Amino acid sequence: MKPIRQSKVARLLQKEMGEIFGREMKDLLPGTFLTVTGAEVSPDLSIAKIFFTVLGKIKPAEAMEILMANRASIRHELSTRVKNQMRIVPDLRFHIDDSYESIARIEELLKK
Repeated sequence: MKPIRQSKVARLLQKEMGEIFGREMKDLLPGTFLTVTGAEVSPDLSIAKIFFTVLGKIKPAEAMEILMANRASIRHELSTRVKNQMRIVPDLRFHIDDSYESIARIEELLKK
């Protein structure tokens, strides 16, 4: 089980990253909707894994490249939002969450 602080920071990061993706990323990813499905934080709070899904015109691999290219600006935006709650903003690592595709595939197989 995760420590309470780790869980709280992960929830805070998931919420704030969802808002950043919803509002700020529209210019970088036109016609695409990114959803933050989860966040995990390392025990020392230095690294955060952000899991996301992509809906729209851009493929997940392309969205990942755009996010990695703009990781510094995303982290800066995150730091302005959480500056009162966290002293140091963790380094962001983005991961594509393909669980939705897996669930859809399993349901399709079960229907057959």
